[in-house]
Amino acid sequence: MKPIFPLILTSSILLFSESTFAEHVTIAAAADLKFAMDEIVTSFEQSHPSDHVQVIYGSSGKFHTQIQQGAPYDLYFSADIAFPRQLAEAGFAASAVKPYALGRIVLWSADKDASQMTLNRLTDPAISRIAIANPKHAPYGKRAEEALKASGLWEKVEPKLVYGENIAHTAQFVQSGNAQVGIIALSLAVNPELAKKGGYWLIPDTLHEPLEQGYIITKRATDNPVAKAFANYMDSPGARTVMTKYGFVLPDTSVSK
Repeated sequence: MKPIFPLILTSSILLFSESTFAEHVTIAAAADLKFAMDEIVTSFEQSHPSDHVQVIYGSSGKFHTQIQQGAPYDLYFSADIAFPRQLAEAGFAASAVKPYALGRIVLWSADKDASQMTLNRLTDPAISRIAIANPKHAPYGKRAEEALKASGLWEKVEPKLVYGENIAHTAQFVQSGNAQVGIIALSLAVNPELAKKGGYWLIPDTLHEPLEQGYIITKRATDNPVAKAFANYMDSPGARTVMTKYGFVLPDTSVSK
């Protein structure tokens, strides 16, 4: 089975040597945004034909570290709003921290009907490998861990767990058959390529802390008008429609933190 995430980047391998021009921005984005952000960027570039946006997808926690080390990102979209808040407090931001969505986690499988599962099903001896994102640096992995612990299942399933570098890498584990089921982002499960393989089971958000997500314009992009234009575009009706399509719960556009 051909993976649908071949271009997800999970480390600091794309540090660019080219000069940064006003017409170009580089976004570091949480991997749960892969499909939604690709659509939003395409729409933005159609309405801003002289501007170019490059997106690197990966772990929010790793991007947080890379930005502090000087990685050339102009905007940072994190699956955990705490990371951009920390960067803003440390002087790495050129904007206020803006909430952009709440994420949700689901059970998903490439060869089972996950819509008929619950977390308790993960204790089934027939399920030997369960994929989650690494809780040490991936917000979706941390929420998966919280949900399993709140359900009293963590100790029972921990020996079965395999860890993805980010949530898209986690979905790829399941898609490739290296795990029979995974706890992944709703925004990935509703993508047509994954949705056609079966349903998903939405994990109750009462079992974990909210996946409040937020972004900043980085200090590097202080004078970059395209970075500001893209940030504004995220509040446009078109961008919000795309985010909703992929299962994100959106904040009121008047709310800013």
